[in-house]
Amino acid sequence: MKKVLIGGLCASLIAGLSACNSDNVEVKGPETAKTEAAVAVNKALTSGIDFANFDKSVRPQDDFYSYVNGAWIAKTEIPADKTSVGAFYDLRDKSRDDVKAIIEEVAATPNLVQGSDEQKVADLYRSFMDTTTLDSLGIKPIQGELDKIAGLKNKDELVEYFAHSQIIGGGTPFAFYIDVDSKNSSRYATHIWQYGLSLPEKDYYFNDAERFVKIRKAFVEHIEKMFTLAGLPNAKASAEKILALETAIANRHWNVVETRDSTKTYNLYKVAELSKLAPDVNWAGYLKVLGADKQEDIIINQPSFIEGFGEVLKANDLATWKTYMTWQTLTHFASVLSSDLDRENFEFFSKTLNGQAEPEPRWKRGVSTVNSVLGEVVGKVYVKRHFTPEAKDRMQVLVENLREAYGDSIDGLDWMGAETKLAAKDKLAKFTPKIGYPDKWKDYSKLTITGDDLVGNEIRANEFSHEQQLEKLGGPIRKWEWLMTPQTVNAYYNPTMNEIVFPAAILQPPFFNMAADDAVNYGGIGAVIGHEMGHGFDDQGAKFDGEGNLRDWWTEQDLKEFSERTAALVNQYNGYYVYDDLHVNGSLTLGENIGDLSGVTIAYKAYKKSLNGQEAPVIDGLTGDQRFFYGFAQVWRANMKEEAMRNRVATDPHSPAKFRAIGSLSNMPQFYTTFDVKPGDAMYIAPDKRVKIW
Repeated sequence: MKKVLIGGLCASLIAGLSACNSDNVEVKGPETAKTEAAVAVNKALTSGIDFANFDKSVRPQDDFYSYVNGAWIAKTEIPADKTSVGAFYDLRDKSRDDVKAIIEEVAATPNLVQGSDEQKVADLYRSFMDTTTLDSLGIKPIQGELDKIAGLKNKDELVEYFAHSQIIGGGTPFAFYIDVDSKNSSRYATHIWQYGLSLPEKDYYFNDAERFVKIRKAFVEHIEKMFTLAGLPNAKASAEKILALETAIANRHWNVVETRDSTKTYNLYKVAELSKLAPDVNWAGYLKVLGADKQEDIIINQPSFIEGFGEVLKANDLATWKTYMTWQTLTHFASVLSSDLDRENFEFFSKTLNGQAEPEPRWKRGVSTVNSVLGEVVGKVYVKRHFTPEAKDRMQVLVENLREAYGDSIDGLDWMGAETKLAAKDKLAKFTPKIGYPDKWKDYSKLTITGDDLVGNEIRANEFSHEQQLEKLGGPIRKWEWLMTPQTVNAYYNPTMNEIVFPAAILQPPFFNMAADDAVNYGGIGAVIGHEMGHGFDDQGAKFDGEGNLRDWWTEQDLKEFSERTAALVNQYNGYYVYDDLHVNGSLTLGENIGDLSGVTIAYKAYKKSLNGQEAPVIDGLTGDQRFFYGFAQVWRANMKEEAMRNRVATDPHSPAKFRAIGSLSNMPQFYTTFDVKPGDAMYIAPDKRVKIW
């Protein structure tokens, strides 16, 4: 799970409105749920498989993903305002449409009470859509910040401004955040993470391949254009300085594989020791501005980066740093400034880097802004309108069936000893599932939103988020808190909470179909459930115990066996080529690949267990096993622009969709049996080379 950073770095998501909370939704007990789910399944159900998407010219034994999705891939174009389309993206579009309807309904309501949730939703959306005001203001909304940067007198003040900039949502060379202490899950701790780059990842600054050289050239040209549009002096020279400084910062960054190592990134320091790590950084002033100066310790995720950053800070003069922070402020707020700055920001970050031909319609971005700032305000209404108690009941049954199947699988492992199995099952028993929506909603009463101040709204929202995070220090762990909103089409596992979380919006076809039989649902949402459980036992999640503490609970021999299996999975995915010159990074994607393999394996076991020894019915001419595997493959259908795909392979811990489907299935004996996969078929892996972990 990626760390959530406070302030402007917050990965904020969608949210909710109106008088609906969990107390208004009837939640039935598991036995009632099981009975009702069984009744539902026995009604006239469909297979849930979309046959129109199949490409029968492809053999399923060679490329199951293209066999199930090939016709859809061939006929589906990527719209000009997108870089990707597919099952996930379709549901995200639907969720956005649903949220838009909520926002517009609220915005049309007369005489909204000032300070109410409804007023905040209406005015935030209104402020985003009012481009006439934004264009008339130009650079004025951030002029005060640019003046502060220009007035910095020394590097101590500069470092203090780093902290201020993060609080308001601007850029910063390293990021402060608050999260559960990985080695003491009963408390919150302060953390620092490397940051400060405009390009996606450090390799973009150093790779000599033609594509990267062109990107760096375009980046410098983009900065120059942005400075010119903002009326800032020395645009060309400033752009060159910024690239040079970001390159120096990037040189100290850990790479994407190193940063996902939970052990290496846990480095607890006494605050007093920071001056030894980076003596030229004004730590006292930095932490005081953040409001975290009373903490005795802090976790430095990448110590060598901080050490190196101190050297970069010393080596570059104050004027260069002012230019860099001016850029960071301009680029972080560009999308909420005038149309010319917003468009130029799009031209580089969306078009050049990701291949998106045209910006999204303004209303879509407005909805996303409301979702990011007032997440759980909208979420309350979304749940009331789009998530039924029956769906939650059926999900609860699926989750518990998956948990039981996971336990059976652990018991049956021939490579793991009894001691480690006991610890693994203890962790499994302590998983906390969260389904649909929070039991407790966020309180936005202290956040001020106005209809004519978009940048001010963004700044106040970031300041509000920062204060919410600070309130955690010294307090109890907020186990009720969600890191995604109900209308988010996604799911996650949180290792320090040992929780698996499934927002309401993902619980729709093709992932979860109330009108379909169990086979397709186990192949779809069942594999998603198993995937998130699998994160608890992937190469990083397996380092955490049932209480959420980073602790070695493995015997030496079992850890060796586990590592051999994960190494084989790395090698398998390294062999998948996205383009002739680009293969999947098996090390970067290892955790997600383990999650996918575990997810579909355990979901299949749970599906078979749910049949209680009976033969699955044939529906639409398909056996239960066929429907399961088709259901799994169809959720991954996707088309993506090449530029976006290349960025994804470089930075995203998830494998591309095709390989998420065929990589896992190539290791499953049941898939071989169901589709008669034999030596010579493209998906065939010899039995002794197949990877079985959980």
